[in-house]
Amino acid sequence: MRILKSSFAVVERRAEHAVKFFYSHLFWHNPGIRRLFPDSSRDMERQRDRLFAALTHVVSRLEDETLLPYLRDLGRDHRKFLVGPEHYAAVGTSLLAALAATSGAAWTPEVEKAWSEAYQVMADAMVAGAAASEDPPWWDAELVRHLQYGQDIGVLTLAPRSPLPYRPGQYVSVSSERVPTTWRTYSLGNAPRPDHTVDLHVSRIEGGRLSTALVREIQLGEPLRLSAPGGRLTLRRADRPVTFIAAGTGWAPVRAMLEELADHPPDQDVRLFLAARDAAHLYDRPWIDAYAAAFRWLGVTYITPAPGQHRDQATARLATALGNRALWPEQDVYLSGPPVFMEETALLLEELGARPDRLFHDTVPVPLHGTARDGRPLGFGEWFLHRPAPHWHNPSDRAPRE
Repeated sequence: MRILKSSFAVVERRAEHAVKFFYSHLFWHNPGIRRLFPDSSRDMERQRDRLFAALTHVVSRLEDETLLPYLRDLGRDHRKFLVGPEHYAAVGTSLLAALAATSGAAWTPEVEKAWSEAYQVMADAMVAGAAASEDPPWWDAELVRHLQYGQDIGVLTLAPRSPLPYRPGQYVSVSSERVPTTWRTYSLGNAPRPDHTVDLHVSRIEGGRLSTALVREIQLGEPLRLSAPGGRLTLRRADRPVTFIAAGTGWAPVRAMLEELADHPPDQDVRLFLAARDAAHLYDRPWIDAYAAAFRWLGVTYITPAPGQHRDQATARLATALGNRALWPEQDVYLSGPPVFMEETALLLEELGARPDRLFHDTVPVPLHGTARDGRPLGFGEWFLHRPAPHWHNPSDRAPRE
């Protein structure tokens, strides 16, 4: 582990070169594998980012007992990309070649041996995870309803051909024939229904081919593919007051959990804080108002900028609203929204007294995409000014914070 970490520290300084070398080597020596990857250069750039993010995730957790379960989940998830056991040897050869080319004189026989053994462990875990899964690689579904709010938000109702088992708060990856080989993650916006239909809340990302297709172009009856549901952003039912804090289409999993609570009413109060960049982006407000009127246990606070003010003022208003609410140590808090928003809100809540073990949110890492165009880190609330970039995700977990 010491060798791997010190070696990777060398590679990190030339990350872009390493990843480009890897894919060039992989496609040159295995041209048939190219068809498994996106066609566009923009999507391949994101794919390169995801690869290095995954490598960083693995190396940083070499001594973590959760690493092998993570790798098994990753192997299960990769079945949707049509990855088979035969592909892992080719990937390993190209990975070692890329690491050697990037490391220069630091690539010694001892380092090569350590990486060869480590990769075999990783590959074996992923293959085992794929083989052990009883779920299909994906569920085929058909679009049966499409609601568009403005130019950039769509709510899609899908009818899977076979029931999709999931819990409110979970997410799926989605693929469309309009953008072959591309999968993006979206939360399921409803509790399970008798007719097995599911809702996806999609926010269009500028330059995002799949999100644009889903919001603006898709037609009723079109097929989509859904991956196995993942995530642990689900209700704990711990008989404590609950606070939901959501921003943008991060509202979707919160809506699903509220539907679950409506079917099985809680004994404690539930509070919802919903932030949006302007009033027009509170696209589900009629549904929320109806729920607040129907259930005495639910209180709702909408957070938007003041008229004529910058949209990032919403985050300052949210911070003030949260500061005015007491008893945070007694609350179970669920956060959903852009990663920077969740991270900063979690830090604020801890300062207000919330217990870290009762803050539940998506543990999505944001490598290489958590910066503004000028290279500086994104500040709290800047997602109101700039649409979030697509980011790599842990295919298994929206896990509670450790």
